Amino acid sequence: MLRVDLRDLKHGPVATTGTLARDDRVFEGLDLSLAAPVQVDGRIQASGAGGYFWKGHVRGQVQAQCRRCLSDVALSVDTDVGLMFSSDPDLQDDPSVHELPPSATQIDLTEFVREELALAVPGYPLCRPDCAGLCPRCGADLNAGPCGCAVPDHG
Repeated sequence: MLRVDLRDLKHGPVATTGTLARDDRVFEGLDLSLAAPVQVDGRIQASGAGGYFWKGHVRGQVQAQCRRCLSDVALSVDTDVGLMFSSDPDLQDDPSVHELPPSATQIDLTEFVREELALAVPGYPLCRPDCAGLCPRCGADLNAGPCGCAVPDHG
């Protein structure tokens, strides 16, 4: 469950587990193609007056294109997440603290999982570190070998 009733935290930390389907609406608008459901595990606990800390783990698999050769690449996302929520007005200018309205009775972690997943995906994926890319003249995949284009004479 990724939606936590804050009243449950009076008895101690609460486990948060959930699976977000590949086609979950929360992922709409992201330039990501999920290859598998996203698994989320963690726990949330009270921390100070009006504050809550969630420590979690997000796992999933994303389909992307190699930046150099445009081939399909499956990328594993496996990241630890720590998020602070607070209704303390003195902390609202801190970018590491997520604002929580004083009247809040629950926290829905789904949107934050979306954000953390997007941040964990490399901006420039490669199919392999030594990807040779495409020939700028004919567009052939140079990972398969030389393309046969004439090498320009720089003389």
